[in-house]
Amino acid sequence: MMKRLQSITNKLYPTAVLLILLIFWYLVALLEMVPKFMLPSPGDVIRALAGSFPELMKHAQITLTEAFIGLVLSILLAFWIALLMDRFDALYKAFHPILVITQTIPTVAIAPLLVLWLGYDMAPKITLVVLTCFFPMTIALLGGFKSSDQDAMNLMRAMGAKKWQIYRYIKLPNALPGFFSGLRISVSYSIVGAVIAEWLGGNSGLGVYMTRVRKSYSFDKMFAVIFLIIILSLVLMKCVELLERKAMPWAQIGEQQNEG
Repeated sequence: MMKRLQSITNKLYPTAVLLILLIFWYLVALLEMVPKFMLPSPGDVIRALAGSFPELMKHAQITLTEAFIGLVLSILLAFWIALLMDRFDALYKAFHPILVITQTIPTVAIAPLLVLWLGYDMAPKITLVVLTCFFPMTIALLGGFKSSDQDAMNLMRAMGAKKWQIYRYIKLPNALPGFFSGLRISVSYSIVGAVIAEWLGGNSGLGVYMTRVRKSYSFDKMFAVIFLIIILSLVLMKCVELLERKAMPWAQIGEQQNEG
């Protein structure tokens, strides 16, 4: 009972902060401390979201497709890079600094080049999503592989276990918590990466829609897109949480035992 009450209390804090921010935003708009065309009220944004909902869904479908394909490719790339770097120490020493360097390059600086090289279709958007998303998962997986229990691996080797069995029963389960933490970060990055790429070229997508409404000074619609991106990101992160529970049932059993 106390655990449940504490969980409810923990959720009340961020809810209260969000309500305070919305009230502050409403008052700023009501008192016209900022010109209305620059900062629409929450009510204007909700009406814009409702009025443009069918059109927004069409653009969101394109953005989500780009984000999903890029995210899947990122997961595959992260697994292979982490696996190879864990298996071969020379690859780890050679490519780990390069991985870090790739994250110091501003995404906005890469996007125009990708559009120039790959055109205005989905290819540059998906590529940017991959470049944005694979790093957190790669580092998390690599850290999980490297921190696996050495005694357990030595025991399995003594029992004649093969390398793939050591990965399956020791290294991969040890890396999964970190992987899902990285995946939660990556799913939000995937939508943002796709939107940034769409700003610079394309015919459809939430980024293209944002560019159009910004040029027409329809900031209520622009805020509506921002709200929609936030909602989509939260839904994707919740999906990752559900997937984590399915992939790691032992973690849920441990939580239940601690509560007991």
